[in-house]
Amino acid sequence: MNIYVKTLFRFCILIGLQVLLLFRVNLLWWVVPSGFPPFSPHIYQLFILLLPFETPVWLLLVLGFLTGLSVDTFMNTAGIHAFATVLMAYLRTNVLSALLPRNLTEYSGMEPGIKVMGGVPFLTYMAFLLFLHHLAYYPMLNWSISNFGRLLLQVLAATVTSMLFVVAYVLLFTRQGNSKTL
Repeated sequence: MNIYVKTLFRFCILIGLQVLLLFRVNLLWWVVPSGFPPFSPHIYQLFILLLPFETPVWLLLVLGFLTGLSVDTFMNTAGIHAFATVLMAYLRTNVLSALLPRNLTEYSGMEPGIKVMGGVPFLTYMAFLLFLHHLAYYPMLNWSISNFGRLLLQVLAATVTSMLFVVAYVLLFTRQGNSKTL
């Protein structure tokens, strides 16, 4: 399948899953007397995280903005998702360069995945960028950092939950036998 068709298909599937299903799910990890704020798992960032290694930074920024703007349009969140996704897209290349033993140009035609990167580096890559995304997203959503402990707990819970959904997506919808993904 053509890389552009595959990428467009992945974009539509992830945005559709996020908007039609996951934003309708409010999760509470536990109930405490003060009330833990509900959060929704995020999977749409996977579109940016699974783009090929050689994707230039300017294109990552444009695609990150369009991805976040698409979610913002459906959720009426005034650019919050766009900001967090562009931040994540901007840092993606540096995180990959730090985690991979070879230069990114040596991974021509490949996408980040468990088979290409290995299990631990891939999960570290995903967890770090999802954490940064949520760290940018939730303070803007709540318009406050006055209760930093509660905010950090919300960010951690959302990151762990999103990682579970991301790992499920990667295991279900990527080919583990080679480096190409759905």
